[in-house]
Amino acid sequence: MTSAYIHIPFCEHICFYCDFNKVFLEGQPVDEYIQALIKEIRLTKEKYPSDDTETIYIGGGTPTSLSAKQLDALLKGVREELPFDDKNEFTVEANPGDLTLEKLQVLQNYGVNRLSMGVQSFDDRLLKKIGRKHSVQDVYDTMKIFDIADFRNVSIDLIFALPNQTLENFEDTLNKALSLDLPHYSMYSLILENKTMFYNWARQGRLHLPGIDTEGDMFEMAIDKMTKAGRNQYEVSNFSKPGMESRHNLVYWNNEHYYGLGAGASGYLGNVRYKNHGPIQHYLGPLREDKLPTITIDTLTKENQMEEQMFLGLRKIEGISIQQFENKFESSLDSVYGETITKLIKDEMLFKEGDRLALTDRGLILGNEVFKEFLLK
Repeated sequence: MTSAYIHIPFCEHICFYCDFNKVFLEGQPVDEYIQALIKEIRLTKEKYPSDDTETIYIGGGTPTSLSAKQLDALLKGVREELPFDDKNEFTVEANPGDLTLEKLQVLQNYGVNRLSMGVQSFDDRLLKKIGRKHSVQDVYDTMKIFDIADFRNVSIDLIFALPNQTLENFEDTLNKALSLDLPHYSMYSLILENKTMFYNWARQGRLHLPGIDTEGDMFEMAIDKMTKAGRNQYEVSNFSKPGMESRHNLVYWNNEHYYGLGAGASGYLGNVRYKNHGPIQHYLGPLREDKLPTITIDTLTKENQMEEQMFLGLRKIEGISIQQFENKFESSLDSVYGETITKLIKDEMLFKEGDRLALTDRGLILGNEVFKEFLLK
């Protein structure tokens, strides 16, 4: 079984912190893009057949910036080309304010059973400061649409350590988010990505961010409040009710295979990681000639795959299975990483419990320090 990530690069507005592959929607060849994407699915399936699609995730950009008619054409093509059982997980990303009842009903018609919504903050002042188009009221209005359609499997993203954000402000956002009583929440600290407006402003001294200590306090508060509300942390940045974890994201953290479809998308099939052309016309060009729009292909060595198994798997709170590692790579974990693991256990970053190797509470906060230790020199 293989999963599928499908990228819709169109946005009605560009956020100041975002470095995903995206373009302004206006004036773009959206209809041609949708048909090219369906063709890419067909060509990819011919090269890498699969009997079932374990999860489908349509991200962006902003998939819900498409019209209801365009969403219908996209989803019709996806369902025709990708084998999919309705018991599997089908997620679409949405923005508050973009999602109408008509669009939601189109999604439901084609078996979409999970929505991930970029809320980021429950403070209108901060939303403007980070370049979001929606308001807090838009979030509540979108929740009413979910109620009308009886759609319950909704996740929201929040970002913390935003410019001039205080601990009290973030606590208010957490409380309002939890009052929605959703099954899943994702929590990310602001990262200054290269070539974003925020990155440029920070270099010019125009961006005032909370210090590392405040950022750590925000993260610990999030873990505490989510846990008390029955949303268990199952991955560094993700919290859910039991059984409501994102099955698609677990594909990434379990280092399993997935198609990467659309402009700028990345995929992982066999021992190959590949990436598509990002600019729209560069993506469309090869597909007009019935060729795949791949720009880079990396063939992974066994060592590469072991590295990825470690730093992806350790993002999960349950960590990695030592036995599964040994079955997959026909090498004992100790023979490959024994010294590194011993050092990290001594530094109270990792712990072993039966078949599990996982991050400690300290390791969770300093995750990147742990992950880089598993890059084989």
